[in-house]
Amino acid sequence: MPAVGEKAPEFTLKNQNGDTVHLSDFRGQNVLLFAFPKAGTSGCTAQACGLRDEMPAFNDVNAVVLGISPDQPDALLKWKEQEHLPYDLLSDPDHKTLEAYGVWGEKSMYGKKYMGVIRSHWVIDEDGNIADAQIKVSPADSVARAVAFLAPES
Repeated sequence: MPAVGEKAPEFTLKNQNGDTVHLSDFRGQNVLLFAFPKAGTSGCTAQACGLRDEMPAFNDVNAVVLGISPDQPDALLKWKEQEHLPYDLLSDPDHKTLEAYGVWGEKSMYGKKYMGVIRSHWVIDEDGNIADAQIKVSPADSVARAVAFLAPES
């Protein structure tokens, strides 16, 4: 898991349209990268829509938002259109990027253990370094903490 101050792990992933996106495409901008377990679920929708609603504040500070999950691009596109999300959603079906960021791990629900995405977000600065990391964060806290870090005047 990269620590604050370290270089963010580079990635090359497909977005909801099947287009290739590289983290390095966003040098010179702040990036809010959020990891979510599954498109269309209640917690993920709360997080994604909360970030959507804060886009004016993020735009004011030259920040782009990117979501990442193991979902396939077609599922991400459907969700993006349904919720009117104004940012790219990235598909990491083999969870290599999620592993590089340290958020693919063991989870538990109703006593059953399984591997999945640990809801988290990172702020990556204009030079590609981790400026803030929020691991195991609730959907509402993710939005509030991202705004407080990137756009505290909002």
